[in-house]
Amino acid sequence: MPIVTLKNLAKMLKIAKFHAWTCALLTALALLKSDAEFVNITKVYSAVAQGAVCLDGSPPAYHLSSGWGSGLRSWVVHLEGGGWCRNPTTCGYRKDSALGSSNKMDAQSYFSGILTNDQALNPDFYNWNRVKIRYCDGSSFTGDVEERDPVSHVYYRGARIWRAVMQELLARGMREAETALLTGSSAGGLASILHCDSFRGFLPSSAKVKCLSDAGYFVHVKDIAGEETIKAYYNDVVTTHGSAKNLPGCNSAMEPAMASSFEVITPLFILNSAYDSWQVSNILVPETADPNGTWKDCKLHISQCSPTQLKVLQGEQIETRTLTRRKIDRSVCLHIAEYRGNFLNALKALDELRSMGMFINSCFIHGQTEWQEAWFGANSPTLNNTVGFLEHFVTEMNSVLSILPFLLSFCSDRELPLRSQIGSTTEEASHGSIAPTLATRLVSIYDLLMVS
Repeated sequence: MPIVTLKNLAKMLKIAKFHAWTCALLTALALLKSDAEFVNITKVYSAVAQGAVCLDGSPPAYHLSSGWGSGLRSWVVHLEGGGWCRNPTTCGYRKDSALGSSNKMDAQSYFSGILTNDQALNPDFYNWNRVKIRYCDGSSFTGDVEERDPVSHVYYRGARIWRAVMQELLARGMREAETALLTGSSAGGLASILHCDSFRGFLPSSAKVKCLSDAGYFVHVKDIAGEETIKAYYNDVVTTHGSAKNLPGCNSAMEPAMASSFEVITPLFILNSAYDSWQVSNILVPETADPNGTWKDCKLHISQCSPTQLKVLQGEQIETRTLTRRKIDRSVCLHIAEYRGNFLNALKALDELRSMGMFINSCFIHGQTEWQEAWFGANSPTLNNTVGFLEHFVTEMNSVLSILPFLLSFCSDRELPLRSQIGSTTEEASHGSIAPTLATRLVSIYDLLMVS
């Protein structure tokens, strides 16, 4: 392999960026050519009488695209993500947005990824009943406080929204479901874990029911300053929204943020990145832990990370060196180098659960089921007979990928084996010479998630 100088590396970065922009342009043009599906919003006005309301008191909402043919009695229910609000102030700001009020939501939602009706782009679920439940409570559908907040004038009623929308969907045909999959991304991915067994309980006992959490596995680790920032954050969320009573495994002896979300009986599949971009930006390097903004560019895009920051993210135990233009304690370097390992170690505790499956990759990305290029692009890679994305230029990129493994969101799936069937055998993911990109195609998603 040729020696890579800074000049050559800069040139390769320009090439990579050019191809990335070309890819984005081609994707946009393809979308214009396709029969894009925009699905009308449905507001559940009857839920208001039950106190099931968004932060501002408006009714909850969802989008439903009805199934047909072989998918007539099959359902994909997707929980929208969008973070959380942790106190009256942040929830007060949030209520004036689409994440806190159905009055602020668009009349239509574009269905892509796991929700698209295009068989070529979503061969497993294209003709199912596909639902997107809108997120307007700020608590991953767990909050339930009777009184309106006297300071921010908001309602904390996420759990009631969950129950009300489920009843609405049952009345619209879901009670006849033979197969159902609860999914969600980010805060919705967490909700798909927390409500997995509840979802199972709403459906006929004869139905095949499973859950998929996308970017919803949030780990408890200290930030680069050694503080438990994310623990304090979730404690605030649970306390503000009165969520403890709706968290699986939570009891009075536990701190709210430490409640186990994995006392789940229903089969659950976890799709996540070990370098989840949201978690890097908000758990590992929150603003409070990086007051000088040394990591600002790196958090925005992995291509802007310094070589040392890349090593930190990859989990290499680096020697003391300049990270913030000054010497820092070696213990801090080693601490942040443990991030990836901590994430994977947290998953190992789940390995013996027969109802659990997982696919963990190294994309610098947050959420992979809603974005078409990540879900199933025209040339996205597969496990077993791996195919490279944008194969025509991957060869020239191989030298870059070998140095910066997730440059421009390119990724490697070498960390954990793919458990090919939920509650079944473990199958090693095949690794070709071409590093997979941000597009992650899991062979046949139907086979992975829906087999008995």
